[in-house]
Amino acid sequence: MQPTSAATPAQNHLIELLPARERGRLLALCEPVHLVLSEALQEAGAAAQHVYFPTEGFISLVSRVDEHPGLEVGMVGREGMVGTPLVLGVARVPARALVQGAGASWRIEAAAFTEELQASAALRQQLARYVYVLMAQAVSSAGCLRFHHVGQRLARWLLMSQDRAHRTQFHVTHEFLAYMLGVRRVGVTVAAGELQRRGLIQYQRGELTVTDRPGLEAAACSCYAADRAVYADQLGGAAGPAAPRAASSVRAGT
Repeated sequence: MQPTSAATPAQNHLIELLPARERGRLLALCEPVHLVLSEALQEAGAAAQHVYFPTEGFISLVSRVDEHPGLEVGMVGREGMVGTPLVLGVARVPARALVQGAGASWRIEAAAFTEELQASAALRQQLARYVYVLMAQAVSSAGCLRFHHVGQRLARWLLMSQDRAHRTQFHVTHEFLAYMLGVRRVGVTVAAGELQRRGLIQYQRGELTVTDRPGLEAAACSCYAADRAVYADQLGGAAGPAAPRAASSVRAGT
Protein backbone atom coordinates (compact mmCIF):
# COMPACT_ATOMS: atom_id res chain seq x y z
CA MET A 1 0.00 0.00 0.00
CA GLN A 2 1.47 3.32 -1.07
CA PRO A 3 0.49 6.80 0.23
CA THR A 4 -1.06 9.14 -2.30
CA SER A 5 -2.68 12.55 -2.47
CA ALA A 6 -4.80 11.75 -5.54
CA ALA A 7 -8.06 10.98 -3.75
CA THR A 8 -10.59 13.76 -3.32
CA PRO A 9 -13.79 13.92 -1.23
CA ALA A 10 -16.14 13.98 -4.22
CA GLN A 11 -15.05 10.70 -5.81
CA ASN A 12 -16.74 7.98 -3.74
CA HIS A 13 -20.50 7.82 -4.10
CA LEU A 14 -21.21 6.49 -0.60
CA ILE A 15 -19.26 9.35 0.97
CA GLU A 16 -20.89 11.89 -1.34
CA LEU A 17 -24.35 10.78 -0.21
CA LEU A 18 -23.69 11.59 3.45
CA PRO A 19 -24.88 14.89 4.95
CA ALA A 20 -22.10 17.50 4.98
CA ARG A 21 -21.35 17.19 8.71
CA GLU A 22 -21.10 13.39 8.67
CA ARG A 23 -19.14 13.48 5.42
CA GLY A 24 -16.56 15.86 6.88
CA ARG A 25 -16.26 13.83 10.07
CA LEU A 26 -15.71 10.59 8.14
CA LEU A 27 -13.13 12.15 5.82
CA ALA A 28 -11.22 13.48 8.81
CA LEU A 29 -10.61 9.85 9.79
CA CYS A 30 -9.46 8.84 6.31
CA GLU A 31 -6.05 8.67 4.74
CA PRO A 32 -5.52 8.63 0.96
CA VAL A 33 -3.80 5.51 -0.36
CA HIS A 34 -3.03 3.98 -3.73
CA LEU A 35 -4.41 0.53 -4.47
CA VAL A 36 -1.71 -1.62 -6.04
CA LEU A 37 -2.66 -4.06 -8.79
CA SER A 38 -3.12 -7.66 -7.54
CA GLU A 39 -2.71 -6.59 -3.90
CA ALA A 40 -4.86 -8.48 -1.39
CA LEU A 41 -6.53 -5.92 0.88
CA GLN A 42 -8.25 -8.56 3.00
CA GLU A 43 -8.06 -12.34 3.34
CA ALA A 44 -11.09 -14.54 3.93
CA GLY A 45 -11.41 -15.49 7.60
CA ALA A 46 -9.09 -12.75 8.83
CA ALA A 47 -10.17 -9.76 10.89
CA ALA A 48 -10.62 -6.55 8.90
CA GLN A 49 -7.86 -4.07 9.70
CA HIS A 50 -9.11 -1.27 7.45
CA VAL A 51 -12.13 -0.10 5.49
CA TYR A 52 -11.63 1.16 1.92
CA PHE A 53 -13.70 3.64 -0.06
CA PRO A 54 -12.25 3.50 -3.60
CA THR A 55 -12.22 6.67 -5.66
CA GLU A 56 -10.43 5.38 -8.76
CA GLY A 57 -9.37 1.78 -8.27
CA PHE A 58 -11.65 -1.22 -8.01
CA ILE A 59 -11.59 -4.52 -6.18
CA SER A 60 -12.84 -8.05 -6.74
CA LEU A 61 -14.34 -10.01 -3.86
CA VAL A 62 -13.13 -13.56 -4.39
CA SER A 63 -14.33 -16.81 -2.81
CA ARG A 64 -12.24 -19.97 -2.66
CA VAL A 65 -13.54 -23.48 -1.95
CA ASP A 66 -11.04 -26.16 -0.92
CA GLU A 67 -8.18 -26.21 -3.43
CA HIS A 68 -10.16 -24.84 -6.34
CA PRO A 69 -9.20 -21.50 -7.94
CA GLY A 70 -11.06 -18.47 -6.66
CA LEU A 71 -14.35 -17.23 -8.06
CA GLU A 72 -15.42 -13.60 -8.13
CA VAL A 73 -18.61 -13.06 -6.09
CA GLY A 74 -18.64 -9.25 -6.06
CA MET A 75 -16.95 -6.14 -7.39
CA VAL A 76 -16.36 -2.82 -5.63
CA GLY A 77 -15.44 0.52 -7.17
CA ARG A 78 -16.15 4.15 -6.38
CA GLU A 79 -19.81 3.24 -5.88
CA GLY A 80 -19.03 1.20 -2.76
CA MET A 81 -16.68 0.12 0.00
CA VAL A 82 -14.60 -2.83 1.19
CA GLY A 83 -15.11 -3.87 4.81
CA THR A 84 -18.89 -4.29 4.99
CA PRO A 85 -18.85 -7.00 7.72
CA LEU A 86 -17.92 -4.23 10.17
CA VAL A 87 -21.25 -2.57 9.33
CA LEU A 88 -22.91 -5.71 10.71
CA GLY A 89 -20.74 -5.77 13.81
CA VAL A 90 -18.59 -8.64 12.50
CA ALA A 91 -14.81 -8.33 12.40
CA ARG A 92 -13.96 -11.26 10.12
CA VAL A 93 -14.38 -11.01 6.36
CA PRO A 94 -15.91 -13.83 4.26
CA ALA A 95 -14.07 -13.21 0.98
CA ARG A 96 -10.66 -12.18 -0.26
CA ALA A 97 -10.50 -8.57 -1.49
CA LEU A 98 -8.17 -8.42 -4.49
CA VAL A 99 -7.25 -5.21 -6.29
CA GLN A 100 -8.32 -5.63 -9.91
CA GLY A 101 -7.76 -2.06 -11.06
CA ALA A 102 -5.08 0.13 -9.52
CA GLY A 103 -6.03 3.61 -8.34
CA ALA A 104 -6.77 5.92 -5.44
CA SER A 105 -8.85 5.10 -2.38
CA TRP A 106 -9.68 6.39 1.07
CA ARG A 107 -8.68 4.09 3.93
CA ILE A 108 -9.87 4.11 7.54
CA GLU A 109 -8.67 1.99 10.43
CA ALA A 110 -11.30 -0.54 11.48
CA ALA A 111 -11.53 0.69 15.09
CA ALA A 112 -12.00 4.33 14.05
CA PHE A 113 -14.59 3.33 11.46
CA THR A 114 -16.55 1.32 14.04
CA GLU A 115 -16.61 4.26 16.44
CA GLU A 116 -17.83 6.61 13.72
CA LEU A 117 -20.46 4.09 12.66
CA GLN A 118 -21.82 4.00 16.21
CA ALA A 119 -21.88 7.80 16.36
CA SER A 120 -23.57 8.46 13.01
CA ALA A 121 -27.09 7.25 12.26
CA ALA A 122 -26.80 8.61 8.72
CA LEU A 123 -23.68 6.54 8.07
CA ARG A 124 -25.30 3.40 9.50
CA GLN A 125 -28.39 3.84 7.34
CA GLN A 126 -26.41 4.51 4.17
CA LEU A 127 -24.07 1.59 4.60
CA ALA A 128 -26.86 -0.80 5.59
CA ARG A 129 -28.37 -0.11 2.19
CA TYR A 130 -25.04 -0.81 0.55
CA VAL A 131 -24.71 -4.12 2.42
CA TYR A 132 -28.05 -5.07 0.89
CA VAL A 133 -26.74 -4.12 -2.56
CA LEU A 134 -23.71 -6.39 -2.11
CA MET A 135 -25.95 -9.21 -0.89
CA ALA A 136 -28.11 -8.83 -3.99
CA GLN A 137 -24.99 -8.84 -6.18
CA ALA A 138 -23.79 -12.09 -4.58
CA VAL A 139 -27.20 -13.71 -5.05
CA SER A 140 -27.23 -12.56 -8.66
CA SER A 141 -23.74 -13.96 -9.22
CA ALA A 142 -24.74 -17.37 -7.86
CA GLY A 143 -27.70 -17.63 -10.22
CA CYS A 144 -25.63 -16.25 -13.09
CA LEU A 145 -22.98 -18.93 -12.61
CA ARG A 146 -25.60 -21.68 -12.76
CA PHE A 147 -27.91 -20.51 -15.53
CA HIS A 148 -26.09 -18.14 -17.91
CA HIS A 149 -23.54 -19.19 -20.47
CA VAL A 150 -19.98 -17.92 -20.40
CA GLY A 151 -20.41 -15.39 -23.24
CA GLN A 152 -23.18 -13.57 -21.36
CA ARG A 153 -21.19 -13.64 -18.14
CA LEU A 154 -18.06 -12.36 -19.85
CA ALA A 155 -20.02 -9.44 -21.32
CA ARG A 156 -21.42 -8.67 -17.85
CA TRP A 157 -17.95 -8.78 -16.28
CA LEU A 158 -16.50 -6.43 -18.91
CA LEU A 159 -19.35 -3.97 -18.41
CA MET A 160 -18.98 -4.05 -14.62
CA SER A 161 -15.25 -3.47 -14.93
CA GLN A 162 -15.67 -0.62 -17.40
CA ASP A 163 -18.26 0.99 -15.14
CA ARG A 164 -15.83 1.10 -12.26
CA ALA A 165 -12.67 1.84 -14.21
CA HIS A 166 -14.28 4.48 -16.45
CA ARG A 167 -12.10 3.20 -19.28
CA THR A 168 -12.69 1.53 -22.62
CA GLN A 169 -9.41 -0.40 -22.64
CA PHE A 170 -8.20 -3.20 -20.37
CA HIS A 171 -5.04 -5.24 -20.10
CA VAL A 172 -6.46 -8.60 -19.10
CA THR A 173 -5.40 -12.18 -19.74
CA HIS A 174 -7.62 -15.12 -20.61
CA GLU A 175 -6.22 -16.88 -17.54
CA PHE A 176 -7.42 -14.05 -15.30
CA LEU A 177 -10.87 -13.98 -16.92
CA ALA A 178 -11.20 -17.73 -16.43
CA TYR A 179 -10.22 -17.24 -12.78
CA MET A 180 -12.81 -14.53 -12.23
CA LEU A 181 -15.62 -16.34 -14.07
CA GLY A 182 -14.88 -19.80 -12.70
CA VAL A 183 -14.52 -21.48 -16.12
CA ARG A 184 -11.79 -23.12 -18.16
CA ARG A 185 -9.56 -20.88 -20.22
CA VAL A 186 -10.80 -22.43 -23.48
CA GLY A 187 -14.31 -21.30 -22.64
CA VAL A 188 -13.15 -17.71 -22.21
CA THR A 189 -11.18 -17.88 -25.45
CA VAL A 190 -14.23 -19.01 -27.41
CA ALA A 191 -16.53 -16.43 -25.75
CA ALA A 192 -14.09 -13.55 -26.27
CA GLY A 193 -13.61 -14.60 -29.88
CA GLU A 194 -17.34 -14.47 -30.47
CA LEU A 195 -17.66 -11.00 -28.92
CA GLN A 196 -14.80 -9.84 -31.12
CA ARG A 197 -16.34 -11.40 -34.23
CA ARG A 198 -19.52 -9.43 -33.54
CA GLY A 199 -17.51 -6.20 -33.29
CA LEU A 200 -18.25 -5.62 -29.60
CA ILE A 201 -14.65 -5.83 -28.42
CA GLN A 202 -11.14 -5.95 -29.80
CA TYR A 203 -8.61 -8.25 -28.18
CA GLN A 204 -4.95 -8.60 -29.08
CA ARG A 205 -2.04 -9.77 -26.93
CA GLY A 206 -3.82 -9.11 -23.67
CA GLU A 207 -5.18 -5.69 -24.64
CA LEU A 208 -8.99 -5.64 -24.68
CA THR A 209 -10.99 -2.64 -25.90
CA VAL A 210 -14.74 -2.21 -25.65
CA THR A 211 -15.72 -0.96 -29.12
CA ASP A 212 -19.53 -1.23 -28.95
CA ARG A 213 -20.88 -0.52 -25.48
CA PRO A 214 -24.62 -0.80 -26.40
CA GLY A 215 -23.93 -4.04 -28.22
CA LEU A 216 -22.05 -5.42 -25.23
CA GLU A 217 -24.97 -4.51 -22.97
CA ALA A 218 -27.31 -6.40 -25.30
CA ALA A 219 -24.98 -9.42 -25.21
CA ALA A 220 -24.79 -9.48 -21.40
CA CYS A 221 -27.14 -11.51 -19.25
CA SER A 222 -30.03 -9.89 -17.40
CA CYS A 223 -28.00 -9.87 -14.15
CA TYR A 224 -26.08 -6.78 -15.26
CA ALA A 225 -29.17 -4.58 -15.58
CA ALA A 226 -30.68 -6.12 -12.44
CA ASP A 227 -27.59 -5.24 -10.36
CA ARG A 228 -27.67 -1.64 -11.56
CA ALA A 229 -31.38 -1.37 -10.82
CA VAL A 230 -30.87 -2.57 -7.23
CA TYR A 231 -28.13 0.00 -6.66
CA ALA A 232 -30.22 2.81 -8.15
CA ASP A 233 -33.21 1.82 -6.00
CA GLN A 234 -31.23 1.74 -2.76
CA LEU A 235 -28.65 4.48 -3.26
CA GLY A 236 -29.99 6.70 -6.01
CA GLY A 237 -27.37 6.05 -8.64
CA ALA A 238 -25.21 3.38 -10.25
CA ALA A 239 -21.62 2.60 -11.08
CA GLY A 240 -22.35 3.72 -14.60
CA PRO A 241 -19.70 4.62 -17.13
CA ALA A 242 -18.59 8.20 -17.36
CA ALA A 243 -17.34 9.29 -20.75
CA PRO A 244 -14.72 6.57 -21.25
CA ARG A 245 -11.23 7.78 -22.03
CA ALA A 246 -10.08 5.66 -24.92
CA ALA A 247 -6.43 6.58 -24.50
CA SER A 248 -6.37 5.32 -20.92
CA SER A 249 -6.28 1.74 -19.75
CA VAL A 250 -6.72 -0.38 -16.66
CA ARG A 251 -4.67 -3.49 -15.97
CA ALA A 252 -6.08 -6.64 -14.44
CA GLY A 253 -4.69 -10.06 -13.75
CA THR A 254 -1.08 -9.41 -14.66
